[in-house]
Amino acid sequence: MSFHNLVMYIITAITLFVLALLVIVIVKFNASANPVPTKTTHHAGLEIAWTLLPVLILLVIAVPSFRLLFYQLNLPPADLTVKATGKQWFWTYSYPDNGPFEFDSIMVPEADRKPDQPRLLAVDNPLVVPVNKVVRVQTTASDVIHAFAVPSFGIIADSIPGRLNEVWFKATKEGVYYGQCRELCGKDHAFMPIEVRVVSEQAFGTWVEEAKKKYAGDSRPASNALAAVK
Repeated sequence: MSFHNLVMYIITAITLFVLALLVIVIVKFNASANPVPTKTTHHAGLEIAWTLLPVLILLVIAVPSFRLLFYQLNLPPADLTVKATGKQWFWTYSYPDNGPFEFDSIMVPEADRKPDQPRLLAVDNPLVVPVNKVVRVQTTASDVIHAFAVPSFGIIADSIPGRLNEVWFKATKEGVYYGQCRELCGKDHAFMPIEVRVVSEQAFGTWVEEAKKKYAGDSRPASNALAAVK
């Protein structure tokens, strides 16, 4: 926010300065007020000023900008790591810190959608995380480029085949949050939502134990489940 405010001050100052110059030119150098125009074509001091001042302004913007870019990629110590793999067209989640299980998360078909489930956003197996914990999301893809994005958490990261990207969030309120793939990934791009359920730490521990039993031996072909949605 402080960087945003700094840039706003600079933009406002430049805008007012340019406006003032335009007003001066209109008032002082119109044909009636200045019938004999000057023959000046060069002014060393002016040319140095309009070269150096933009450079100095860019330096003022660059220093905090580079600092923020560094800290943006400097993840805090994570309480939980989740791996999200984008596929055509669903997500596969695993919890490396909590055991060798993973599951597919597929959009609920319209025929099975409950009244309290939002259209095109509800999934059969949501991502579950504890409240007030730093969650590190490691994301990749198995086929084409996808993007893991949850607007409520202010996060978005490209899911690229052969590469592991990281992003983090800390949900401070229990509830259900939704996102979607933000990269054009094929004909069903609009149908691979992200549902995140933020629960208490105790409820998360209970869910993990149930998930280990439910998903450890789950060999359901994701392609068949996705076909049911269509």
